[in-house]
Amino acid sequence: MTLRFALDTNVLAEPLKATPNAGVMRKLQKHDGQLCIPTPVWHEMWFGCLRLPSGKRRRVIAKYLVDVLQPAVPLLPYSAEAAKWHAAQRARLIKTGRTPTFVDGQIAAVAVEHKLTLVTANLGDFKAYSDIKVVDWRSR
Repeated sequence: MTLRFALDTNVLAEPLKATPNAGVMRKLQKHDGQLCIPTPVWHEMWFGCLRLPSGKRRRVIAKYLVDVLQPAVPLLPYSAEAAKWHAAQRARLIKTGRTPTFVDGQIAAVAVEHKLTLVTANLGDFKAYSDIKVVDWRSR
């Protein structure tokens, strides 16, 4: 299958919730094989996991990352081309008085470089970027 969707951290973490959003879970299943993880999202997931104290929650998240995601969902790197796009977007946005978060810019850049739709629950974090397709899979 062809990759179509890059997953933001909040979407990747949805299956770990006590009550995951049904719309997100349906779409994750429906688009199995078309999903990927930008490496900055992979970093955010591991960072969140490793900040937790040793215990059950940390073990569950680490197992999800290693046993579920890593073998099934490809990682796409933050490349030189993505960095160039990201730098141009940051420069443009800062000139307009906006200061986007660095990691959101990296995530957007990976999606744009690969012509993927970014799936996120935080549409507002990405609305100022140019040339990016962004969707929210949560049920309304």
